[in-house]
Amino acid sequence: MSNVSKAYEIAKEVYAGIGVDTDQALEKLKSIKISLNCWQGDDLNGFLFQEQSQNGGIQATGNYPGKAGNCAELRQDVEKALSMIPGNHKLSLHATYTDTEEKVDLDTLEPRHFDSWIQWAKEKGVGLDFNATCFSHPMADTGFTISSADPAIRAFWIEHCKISRKIAEHMGKELNERCVTNFWFPDGYKDIPVDRVGPRMRMKTALDEVFSLPIDSRYNLDAVESKLFGIGKESYTVGSNEFCLGYAAQNHVALTLDAGHFHPTEVISDKIPTVLLFVDELLLHVSRPVRWDSDHVVIMDDELAAIAQSLIRNDLLARTNIGLDFFDASINRTAAWVIGTRNTIKALLRALLEPTEALMKLELAGDYTSRLAMLEELKSYPFAAVWDYYCEAMGVPVREAWLSEIKDYEREVQFKRG
Repeated sequence: MSNVSKAYEIAKEVYAGIGVDTDQALEKLKSIKISLNCWQGDDLNGFLFQEQSQNGGIQATGNYPGKAGNCAELRQDVEKALSMIPGNHKLSLHATYTDTEEKVDLDTLEPRHFDSWIQWAKEKGVGLDFNATCFSHPMADTGFTISSADPAIRAFWIEHCKISRKIAEHMGKELNERCVTNFWFPDGYKDIPVDRVGPRMRMKTALDEVFSLPIDSRYNLDAVESKLFGIGKESYTVGSNEFCLGYAAQNHVALTLDAGHFHPTEVISDKIPTVLLFVDELLLHVSRPVRWDSDHVVIMDDELAAIAQSLIRNDLLARTNIGLDFFDASINRTAAWVIGTRNTIKALLRALLEPTEALMKLELAGDYTSRLAMLEELKSYPFAAVWDYYCEAMGVPVREAWLSEIKDYEREVQFKRG
């Protein structure tokens, strides 16, 4: 028996003392899929318009060497990351990550342009999610896309969003696993607008047209994502939290909650159980806003723990899709995936190791003293031993052993890229 297994047996006994079955918790953890954000691998440049500069509030900072320059390199990096992450997961693609040499625009993409991704996903046992790319394009240079007052601009983005749904449905059918399609729009004003209603009326009408296209819900789930403000859109955002929440609730589409898209003092952990009273499903973009939507790599902080607790304590996993959203170009990009995804899974495991039923009984009984005492004592329970065992059992590196693999990989592969 390895030292990791020995430590686990001790931890298992400790948790059993408070009524927690660690084996059962690990079995549940295996079923939770995290959707890795493809854009971490290349700073959200994509491969469709590599000559187009980023705009629409999108910015990756840093210039760490070795980023992926094409689909093959990106897939290679994703595979490396997944080899160090326990469990079976998904990859979330933006529309600009199509693998084609054809001259095609966002409004003329077809499902076949993503067939190489689908084939790769089948071979690797990876699920796919999708995102309409409504930024970093000449048709977004006015600051407005689907809510534009220009009918031609609006029509272009409506068509792109319709096509995105078709692509996602195709992915879902081919992989026999539902694809989640996210819609975020950078539309807004830098300075104070006079008309706050018109753009939102146009966005609502446009979305109604996008979602009127018949799509099989077994293979695609639509989600709308709000934002407080964007770079150059500081005074007014068309797709605000109220707009997206209202639209999702009224039209039975999923709501996307991004950890960095709210006021710096707001957190999404409390929003999760609240909005699920009114919307059918959620898509989470797990990120880390240091000041605001700065998209830092996810760490094991209090908010990540609280997000996991909201999902586990309230039994909301079945109605929640968990994705990552960060892009850090100042560190090894593959390492960023490993760090962020492992931390997200760790947080879920910690929540699964709580004696939730017992804690709720204390709460209902009004015994807040015991509730506080137990929650604090749980912080020093041997969670790490259970995590190490899970990694070993799933065939991925234990603790920081993965880091030396990353260092070898960047030296032998990534640093040799042009």
